[in-house]
Amino acid sequence: MYFIGVDLAWGVRRPTGLAVLDEEGRLVHVSAARTDDEIVAALEPYVDSDCLVAIDAPLIVTNPTGNRPAEAALNRDFARFDAGAHPTNTSKPEFSEQPRGARIAARLGLDMNPRSGRRRRAIEVYPHPATVALFRLGRTLKYKHKSGREIDQLRAELLVLLGLLEGLQTSEPPLLLDDPAWLALRTAAENAVRKSELRAVEDQVDAVLCAYIGLFATRAPERTTTYGDFATGYIVTPTLPDDLRPTPRGQRGQAGATVHDPGTAVREYAAIQPTLQEAADQYVQLVTSILDEAGINYLTVTSRAKSVASFAAKAARTVDGRPVYPDPLRDITDQIGLRVITYVHSDVQAVAELLDDQVVVHDDRDMGEETASEGRFGYASRHLLVSLDPAREGQAAYELLRGRQAQIQIRTVLQHAWAEFEHDIRYKGTIPSEHVPDFDRRFTLAAGLLELADREFSTIRDRLRQGVTGASTEAVDDDPRISARELAAFLAGQYADAGWSRTDHYGWISGVILELGITSLTELGDALRSVDEDTLMARMDYRYPPGAVRRLDDALLWVYGDAYVGLRANAHRVPALRARLAKMHDAD
Repeated sequence: MYFIGVDLAWGVRRPTGLAVLDEEGRLVHVSAARTDDEIVAALEPYVDSDCLVAIDAPLIVTNPTGNRPAEAALNRDFARFDAGAHPTNTSKPEFSEQPRGARIAARLGLDMNPRSGRRRRAIEVYPHPATVALFRLGRTLKYKHKSGREIDQLRAELLVLLGLLEGLQTSEPPLLLDDPAWLALRTAAENAVRKSELRAVEDQVDAVLCAYIGLFATRAPERTTTYGDFATGYIVTPTLPDDLRPTPRGQRGQAGATVHDPGTAVREYAAIQPTLQEAADQYVQLVTSILDEAGINYLTVTSRAKSVASFAAKAARTVDGRPVYPDPLRDITDQIGLRVITYVHSDVQAVAELLDDQVVVHDDRDMGEETASEGRFGYASRHLLVSLDPAREGQAAYELLRGRQAQIQIRTVLQHAWAEFEHDIRYKGTIPSEHVPDFDRRFTLAAGLLELADREFSTIRDRLRQGVTGASTEAVDDDPRISARELAAFLAGQYADAGWSRTDHYGWISGVILELGITSLTELGDALRSVDEDTLMARMDYRYPPGAVRRLDDALLWVYGDAYVGLRANAHRVPALRARLAKMHDAD
C-alpha cells in the first residue's frame, strides 16, 4: 500500500509538492508538478492498487459563505496554536465549482469518503495542526512566506521542520527518510539564499508531511481526529493532546525568567539534534575503544540521539500542573543514549567499573537492585550518566563531547531481550484491562526465569574456564595463522582466571601473532615462557578484569617491546601501547 501526500497549489503557476511513502513508512518518491496532467502522471504508478492520497486542499465545499463546519471545529482546538484554518466557501472562485483537489481525486478514481473502507481513497489533511499535535509544539513553525518574515527566519524554521520529520524514524508509525532525494531537499534548504528557493523545498516537505498524516491516520486511528463530515467537508489530523498548551506570547515569569515553554525547547532541540547524533557516534567510538583496550567481552555498543518527537513528549510532562523538566534542554539528560550489551551478568559490573575509571560518572543506578529491593522480578539494567574525563576534554577527537553528558545502559543479552519485548507489548501494543493482571504475572515469571538463566550462563563460563586446558595444534587448512578457535582454547588454559574476549578479537590477535612470525601454539608457548606473569600483573595493576586477549596482548608487548609497538597491525594504537610499555618498565 502507498501513502501519498499532495501539497496542492491553488493554480498551475505555483508548484504542487508530491510525496509517496510505502507501507513501512519509507519515502520512495518526492517531486514537484504544476498542471493537473503532470500531477496525475506522477501519481498514477502508485495509485493502481491500495493507496491513500492525503491532499492539503479542500475536497468538499458546500457552504456559500464563512467557514465550513470542519474548519470551525478545528479552529476551536487549534487556532490558539496559530494552526487554525482559513475560511473556505463557494463564494471564492476556486471553490465555486469542483475544487481542484476533488477534480484530481476524481481523475485518479479515488473515493473521498473519510469513513470508506475502500482500497483506493483520498482524504483532506492540513499540515499545520498536524505539526502541533505530532511534535507538541506550543505554536506552529513560521516557515511559510509572509510579509515581514526574513529569509534567515524562514530557513531556520524550515530546517526545524526537517529535523522534526527526521526524528519520526523511531516513532510509531515510523517515517523513514533515507531516500537521496530527501538529503537533496535538506541541502537545498540549508543553501537557499532566496525565498523562492525555500518555497520549492517547502512544497515537497509539506507533501511528505501530508503522506505521513495519511500513514498515521491508517496505523493509529485511535490517535486521529476527523473534523466535519463527508456531506459538508472534513479535515483529518492527528489528535491534539489533552495536556498541550499554547506558548504564551511575551509572558515572563518571576525574576525575568521565561515561562516554561516546551515548544521553544523543542525548536532548539530540533536544531541541534543532528549534531547530537554525531556526538552519540563519537561516544560509541570512545566506549568501544575503552572496552577493547581493557579486553572486556561484550556483544554490542550502540547509540542514539533522542528523537525530536520523543524529546517533545518528555519536555511537556507535568505533575500536578508543574513541569517535570522546567528547563528541558538542560534537565533532560538522556538526549544522548548508549547501550552496552554483555553476555553474562558479571560483565555488567566489569563494564560499569571500567567506565567509572575512564570517564566521569555523575549518576549510577542499578535498576535490577532497585527492583529486587522491592521483592520483585522485572526490569534489570545498569544506568550510568557520564561525561568526558578532564584528560580527554582537550583532545580534538572528542570535540563534540565537551560539555555533553550521555546516559549509558548496561545489560546482559537476556535482560535486553526481556526489556525490549516488554516495552513493545506494554507501550506499542494494546492489552485489554481484564488481561493486565495475567500479563503482569507472566512478565514477572519470565523475568525470574531469565535471572536464573543469567546465573547459569555465568556458572557455565566459570566451569569452562576451569576445565579447558589446551587444544589440538593440528592445522585444518592452508592459513598460516593460528585459528581463532584454537587460540581461544589455548588462552583459556594459559590465563585460566581471565574472562573471555570478543570473538573477533581472537581473530585479530591471531593476525598480530602471525606478523611476529609465530605460526603454531608451540611457538607461541615458547615465546611466552619468558614472561614473569606475577610482575607483569603487579605493574599493570589492572583495575578491571582483563580478558584473555588483553592478557596475551600485554604479554607479547612485554616480550617484544618496541618491535611489537612497530607492527603494522598496531599502527592505530601506538600511543596506548607506548603508555603500557612505560608502565611495564616503571620499576626497571
